Amino acid sequence: MTFPSRPGSRSVAAAALAATVLLAGCAPLLIGGAVVGGALVATDRRTSGSLVDDEIIELKAKSRAGEALGERGTVTTTSYNRMVLLTGEVPTEADKALAEQVIARIDNVQSVVNEVTVGPMNTFGERSRDVFVAGKVKASIVDAKDLFANSIKVVVHRGTVYLMGRVTEREAVRASEVARGVSGVTKVVRVFEILTEAELANRAPRSARPASSP
Repeated sequence: MTFPSRPGSRSVAAAALAATVLLAGCAPLLIGGAVVGGALVATDRRTSGSLVDDEIIELKAKSRAGEALGERGTVTTTSYNRMVLLTGEVPTEADKALAEQVIARIDNVQSVVNEVTVGPMNTFGERSRDVFVAGKVKASIVDAKDLFANSIKVVVHRGTVYLMGRVTEREAVRASEVARGVSGVTKVVRVFEILTEAELANRAPRSARPASSP
């Protein structure tokens, strides 16, 4: 379900993004406190509006999930092209449902994939392993010459790898194969938006197109 946007914050942020891209070329872009390289913005398969929306959604989600759950759990929100992935831990099914309801009400959220775990909080060691595994998966995707790494976002929770992005079916299958081959990965979940080859050819910048497979 799509919710109406608030013209104020989104339009101001979008204007700032457009001005930065036009005037600064490859200069870094600051969105919600995060610096995004100009080249990264230029080759991302999302529109500039989606990039801004994703940053705003994640900022709002962190605040609203915290307000709704208090100290009862931890919910991490990852937004890609307005599709939101929820990971983390909460003590009850009711809290899991509440987290999804709160996030779904945020402006411009189009869908929510709720992968929050009902159970005890992750330990520091478990979180550290997830960060390490995520780094290895990202590096493996970069090393895969037939994938465009900037089109794929990697999230790891308790050894499960979630892959997000706007990709073709071929890219989705290939990225899943690459992720499964990384040590420490227990499961791979695809949270992709699938594009046809024709859609990719029409939408992706020339520099964003990966080399053809042999």
